[in-house]
Amino acid sequence: MTKLLAFLAATFFAASSFAASHAGAPMAGASAAAKTEMKTEAKAESKAAKTTATAEKTKAATDAKAAKKAATTQKDAEKAAATAKADSKVNAANATKTKAVVAADAKQQKAEVKADAKKEEAKK
Repeated sequence: MTKLLAFLAATFFAASSFAASHAGAPMAGASAAAKTEMKTEAKAESKAAKTTATAEKTKAATDAKAAKKAATTQKDAEKAAATAKADSKVNAANATKTKAVVAADAKQQKAEVKADAKKEEAKK
């Protein structure tokens, strides 16, 4: 019984497939127009895909260029900050040196004044 049912289902399926494939046969002109329309749509989609790909590629290149420029700017800023810090240290060292020289000059003058005073006292 099941074999009979399977055979009937297969026959029905085959018959409906055959009928569906032959039902469209009289409209060959419409089929050609549909093919042309599908080709046109495919070309348009292909062009749109190419345009999108080109735009994405350009955007990626622009983004990469901007990232590189930002990295260079960051590097330059860090270098400038390091230079400024080094300059600050040099200026601080120069200020300390100047203070030491001024203090030494003051001590020398004070010592000279004392020595002159002692000479004056020794003369008296």
